Amino acid sequence: MFITLLTHSEELKKSTNTGRLVIEQACFFNIECAQVVWQRKAPDANLIERLQTRSSALLYPAKNATELNTGIAPEHWVLIDSTWQQARKIYNHSPYLHSLPHVRLAPSESSAFTLRRNQVPGGLCTSESVAAIAATNGLYDFARNLTNALEAMQS
Repeated sequence: MFITLLTHSEELKKSTNTGRLVIEQACFFNIECAQVVWQRKAPDANLIERLQTRSSALLYPAKNATELNTGIAPEHWVLIDSTWQQARKIYNHSPYLHSLPHVRLAPSESSAFTLRRNQVPGGLCTSESVAAIAATNGLYDFARNLTNALEAMQS
């Protein structure tokens, strides 16, 4: 599994960014992970190449998204790592994301992430989203470590 975090530049400045937990924990489990800073006018060349050469899916709650389940197993997952408002902007201004299969998380209990206000009801933070993907793909230890890292970050 390869995970790309398409990250808004403002997220890099925030101590509450959970994408960094994904990057840190992925190395312990030999999971390939890349953090790409989103650029509106210059999409990352390596990301574009990965999208063209690997079976990829975008975790994004679009109307046409299918629900995450065991039948969906792309080799490359793309997640937008930002606030929900920034995520909509990134998605709307990134046509290369529109052609990817869209996957959404099943409705779940509320997010355990409490460090930011104005969360979308039913929305999860980046590390919780990756943990859900990992668990669905049988990577239970990785999912558990992400959950534990998020708890530690908030304590």
